[in-house]
Amino acid sequence: MSRAGSDGHAALERAGAETVKRAVQLDVAGRFQESLVCYQEGIDLLLQVVKATTDEAKKQRYRQKISEYMTRAEDIKKHIEKEKQDGKYHKQIRIEENATGFGYEKIFQEYLTEIVSEVWVEDPYIRQVHQLYNFLRFCEMLVKGPCKVKTIHLLTSYDEGIGKSQQMTALEEIKQSLSNYGVTLNIDFSSSIHDREIRFNNGWMIKIGRGLDYFKKPQGRFSIGYCDFDLRPCHETTVDVFHTKHTKKM
Repeated sequence: MSRAGSDGHAALERAGAETVKRAVQLDVAGRFQESLVCYQEGIDLLLQVVKATTDEAKKQRYRQKISEYMTRAEDIKKHIEKEKQDGKYHKQIRIEENATGFGYEKIFQEYLTEIVSEVWVEDPYIRQVHQLYNFLRFCEMLVKGPCKVKTIHLLTSYDEGIGKSQQMTALEEIKQSLSNYGVTLNIDFSSSIHDREIRFNNGWMIKIGRGLDYFKKPQGRFSIGYCDFDLRPCHETTVDVFHTKHTKKM
């Protein structure tokens, strides 16, 4: 094996070892969904190591470890599925102050499976211009798929000031634009709404402490992060993910 090949092989081994180590740490901490992802990534890396090595003894050791990790990953899958069936599933994501990398795709994409056709959004603050753009960006994500969303229900509150007309105009424009993609937007208003949650008809429910409005104001209209929310600094908030057998209606 060449020096470059040897270095690449060693790097692959380190990456695999570090990934499964992280999987075990998350597993012990009871963060099973994140642990499962790390186990799967670590297994893939170690399989590449097995494929690349010519040392039969090392191959056998890695195969044994891979078998153990695969068994544990399957156990975690069954545990998660049982929690979902029992309505006990709960995953929490903590977004730190000024953290980046938490665009809507990062938060929601995992749960937007192909069977999702109906979405409920409860957020009292879809009022101001930037909040309306947040909702538009969320709708764009739904339109892109892989889910096949046909209906979006929005429950929010009226802007109590001079911005009410602007709010209504913007929401109507979003509604008309969505209809061009075969998506119906139903809009309802409540003066007493205070919960912030998003539900999909595959049973997933996501509660974000700040609703969709957890991004900080960009430094300018031509600054990095203005268009790409993954690059936009966030306010500190908590995301809680649940799975319920029955998604309640509004």
